[in-house]
Amino acid sequence: MARVYREGDIGNEITQRKVAILGYGSQGHAHALNLKDSGCEVAVGLYEGSASKEKAEAEGLQVMNTADAVRWADVVMMLLPDERQPAVYRAEVEPNLSEGMLMLFAHGFNIHFNQIVVPLEVDLGLVAPKGPGHVLRRMYVEGNGMPSLFAVQNDASGEARDLILSYARGIGSGRAGIIETSFAEETETDLFGEQAVLCGGLTELLKAGFDTLVEAGYQPELAYYECVNELKLIVDLIYEGGLAGMRYSISNTAEYGDYTAGPKIIDEDTRERMREILANIQSGKFARDWVLENQAGGASFLAMRHREAQLPVERVGAELRALAAEGVETPTGSPSGGDGR
Repeated sequence: MARVYREGDIGNEITQRKVAILGYGSQGHAHALNLKDSGCEVAVGLYEGSASKEKAEAEGLQVMNTADAVRWADVVMMLLPDERQPAVYRAEVEPNLSEGMLMLFAHGFNIHFNQIVVPLEVDLGLVAPKGPGHVLRRMYVEGNGMPSLFAVQNDASGEARDLILSYARGIGSGRAGIIETSFAEETETDLFGEQAVLCGGLTELLKAGFDTLVEAGYQPELAYYECVNELKLIVDLIYEGGLAGMRYSISNTAEYGDYTAGPKIIDEDTRERMREILANIQSGKFARDWVLENQAGGASFLAMRHREAQLPVERVGAELRALAAEGVETPTGSPSGGDGR
């Protein structure tokens, strides 16, 4: 089993460094505020005219343009969207890096697929919280932490490992656990999880379940509740107790259906397609496709986004969420109508 680093294993080196956070979105605001509250000197690097400037300054953070922030810092964390990072790096980051600095990323995509190449005299590492930024911030404020992965790729200074771990502690991850990985492993597992399970696989399963019931003549509202709305109940149970904990809490009827129907949905053909998705990630094909999509202006990506937003499952879901927001109670029974154990 991988070693899990916790607060007691890690020093406070990061509090002796100046840290520039590039970007102030979901991850950027959480990293900047958590580090600030941990006693670090933090600046947020933004492009001129960024709408995030007022938000960051209102939180008591100093804001600079990106190039100035890099020149000022000892540690630079890149938290811009993957597709924007290479251009910003080449124009504003790389010319202002110097020997002994630490360059960090929260996702390994651009490093692993050679969209960004950091000079060998600059330390290079990864700190990847395993969840959205707003949750990272909320858990820190509550006194808890979100697990993170970390990796060391360049260690020109001989101090990179300790400083990277200290950064992870500074955002609160030492409270939950920090596990070592590599840029390649983090990138490939992250992309696979998103595509095959958490996003791509899941959304297609939800849509297919909804469509199957509606096509069979059942009310769309019931189809949404049964195939989409109740998902949160199941995910929460898995989060708290794993698959066994979830199965303990649902009805025996639902558990029996889990065992008998699940393998018919996810069969060997599905698993083979999962292997194909992983192979496309490992070979760099997915990365090439995504880079080319952005270079072409993202027309296909935006068309897919628009098409998905018009689906009946989205319309029905929006109507039901609006009812819930008005205070109308929505049914959230356990699967199969059972009461669990």
